[in-house]
Amino acid sequence: MNTYRTPKVFLILLSIAMPLCFATWQVLLNNFSIQEAGFTGKEIGILQSLREIPGFLAFTAVFILLAIKEQQFAIISLAILSIGVAISGLFPTVYGLYATTVLMSIGFHYLETIKQSLALQWLDKTAAPVFMGKLLAVSSLSALTAYSLVWLLNLFNVSFTSTYLLGGSLGLIIVAILLFAFPLFPEKVAQNKKLILRKRYWLYYLLTFLSGARRQIFVVFAAFMMVEKFGYSVADISVLFIINHAANLYLAPRFGKLIQKIGEKKALTIEYVGLIVVFTGYGLVESSEVAAMLYVVDHLFFAMAIAIKTYFQKIADPADIASNAGVSFTINHIAAVVIPALFGIIWLVNPPLVFYIGALIACLSLIVTQLIPNNPEQGNETILSTNKRAGQPVTR
Repeated sequence: MNTYRTPKVFLILLSIAMPLCFATWQVLLNNFSIQEAGFTGKEIGILQSLREIPGFLAFTAVFILLAIKEQQFAIISLAILSIGVAISGLFPTVYGLYATTVLMSIGFHYLETIKQSLALQWLDKTAAPVFMGKLLAVSSLSALTAYSLVWLLNLFNVSFTSTYLLGGSLGLIIVAILLFAFPLFPEKVAQNKKLILRKRYWLYYLLTFLSGARRQIFVVFAAFMMVEKFGYSVADISVLFIINHAANLYLAPRFGKLIQKIGEKKALTIEYVGLIVVFTGYGLVESSEVAAMLYVVDHLFFAMAIAIKTYFQKIADPADIASNAGVSFTINHIAAVVIPALFGIIWLVNPPLVFYIGALIACLSLIVTQLIPNNPEQGNETILSTNKRAGQPVTR
């Protein structure tokens, strides 16, 4: 039994629980908010903005770590996420759904922050890309399970309240397993318990910001285009979600191995060249089938973002990982606050322009990616760095 009480299994269970809860909440949201809470576009826009605020405030995680250990914080965050999902159906009003969404989002964003930090601390640098790819596959399988479960319950006319309660309860069961079946693993390196922004991490911060901008264009506008321009139904979008996660289940571990083999610089170069093509395609596409293909390929490239995390793992002082996990999540969510509103105005005038700007963001990402050394490490964070400890220029 002790062979299963390991940090890797702990991470696997987190990767099962988080999408299981969130996917249940996500797939029910539009129908529940309209049919039960009487939402219009105004309320759903406010809800999505409120949902992103905890992500923007993820840097506050470092202050909570002054009182509790990261492993404990991860379990508490999962419990908050699970409770937020479980009680969502009990408050079918505008303000009730706002409140449960914020509660759910606090747990989700803190958990995502701490899970990333623990993975980078617990995993060996050479093995991290492969195992993180496997974690993505596990998450996709869990999300697929949630979508299938909701679909099955809908066939039997199970209420929103009961479905939400079931999804949240499954998360709480995993909380209990993590709490009682696993020991408190010792820290390999004592973590800094204060906010840290280091000048030598600037390239990582920039890549994280640009990644957040790219994510918002996909999440907000690519899906919106599928409905507005091509008339995709809820069922059609659901099928695309299933295809995306099924493809990730197979490809994410292989992307992890690819990153391990060719390195972060080449992996991110492949991603951003692909994204330039995808975003340009979004702006030009007139076929619903081609648009669907672009949407699936776009989603698959998210797995390559593992390379940004493993790049940071290689250049970071091990004591900075927890602090910078929160900081990077906040940087990533700056775009989530700005882009939907700003690009929404652009969309009203010229929808393809949103995607052409996305292609320009991908171009900028491609350019700055070339500053990553072939062998990144402390003292060799960018090709502009010099190895101060050795006192000689670094190997590019």
